[in-house]
Amino acid sequence: MKSLLLNSAEKFDNTRANEYGRQSRIALAGYDACQDLAACMLAASLGNMGSAKILVVGAGGTAQEIIAMAALEPGWRFTAVDPSGPMLETAKQQLAVNNVLERTDLHLGHVEDLAADESYDAATLIGVLHHLDGDDAKEQILRSIRSRLKPGAPLIVAGNQYAYASQPLLLAAWGQRWRQHGASPDEVKVKLGKILQGADPPHSEAAVQKLLHDAGFGDATRFFSSLFWGAWLTCKTV
Repeated sequence: MKSLLLNSAEKFDNTRANEYGRQSRIALAGYDACQDLAACMLAASLGNMGSAKILVVGAGGTAQEIIAMAALEPGWRFTAVDPSGPMLETAKQQLAVNNVLERTDLHLGHVEDLAADESYDAATLIGVLHHLDGDDAKEQILRSIRSRLKPGAPLIVAGNQYAYASQPLLLAAWGQRWRQHGASPDEVKVKLGKILQGADPPHSEAAVQKLLHDAGFGDATRFFSSLFWGAWLTCKTV
């Protein structure tokens, strides 16, 4: 399992980490809206809990999910986990700029590396599943998160779905999205190549639901979508 995650982390070297914020906001139309809504969905699910411990898996890069949650809920604290050093460092910088670093514990590594007796009120897994190869790796990370959540705790899952080649119109629109932001045809090919590199998204929303059910979570509510991207809220089954 860890070898699969390390292979995924290797894609996010210093170059990719440094460009991640801009690239993500082009590749995902509505990037910030998704992060804002994820914060709102968790707050609604927790009933505006005054204080809460939130596990943020795959937190490297913009750390926007933490920034959005922290702005909405001043009493929440965060544990941020990511296997990529450059991505976690980029997140650290963003958290410092937004005055959230003192409320966040950063961990370079994997969920399994966290203390087994730690339990969290909620968790997020945003932009991770489609970078893991195969259903076994996807289910394993979901099970690892579940084991550290309190009974009934909510989980936000967001990422790409569908085999990219199965949706040629969405794939073409994705290319147009880059062109809309000034990329040449050759640059569009390079951008799409990076996006497709090593990616293995769940092949449907039903596949996402099955992964969650098999890992011990309930039915998921989708609250955001954008081309290939989807975002859902589910809860740990008791």
